[in-house]
Amino acid sequence: MFNIAVPWWELVIRSVVIYIFLIVLLRITGKRQVGQLAPFDLVLLLVLSNAVQNSMNAGDNSLVGGMIAATTLIAMNYVVAMLTFRSKKAEALIEGRPQVLIHNGKLFESVLTDARLTHHELNAALRRAGCLSIEDVHCAMLENNGAVSVIPKR
Repeated sequence: MFNIAVPWWELVIRSVVIYIFLIVLLRITGKRQVGQLAPFDLVLLLVLSNAVQNSMNAGDNSLVGGMIAATTLIAMNYVVAMLTFRSKKAEALIEGRPQVLIHNGKLFESVLTDARLTHHELNAALRRAGCLSIEDVHCAMLENNGAVSVIPKR
């Protein structure tokens, strides 16, 4: 239970590599994947965590090994949070920037396509904001967390 099968530093390195790999992978998949979890997205995240588990722990199922990996992941999360807080370049690279979807009733199809956001999803966000059509929108932004913010015309 307390004897780890691999050196502690190997568990740390493996955890760091997997953390960075997953950050890059999730960043590549786009904002929509992070901000709007459909049931199949949740299943993907659960299966993904199981898929990388053995890569992180090298087959070590000890209590200490799990504690080392968990501590490393939390420390990496803290480091990334501090890095994005202190550096605008790091924030843009890791979290992305908000993008304009609609401005003064004009829809930017290229942004919609790049974000893999469907017209149905955009229209649902507009309705939540009380807008019945694109023409009713002063500005709609795709935030870096995947949410759509809408400012209606007055």
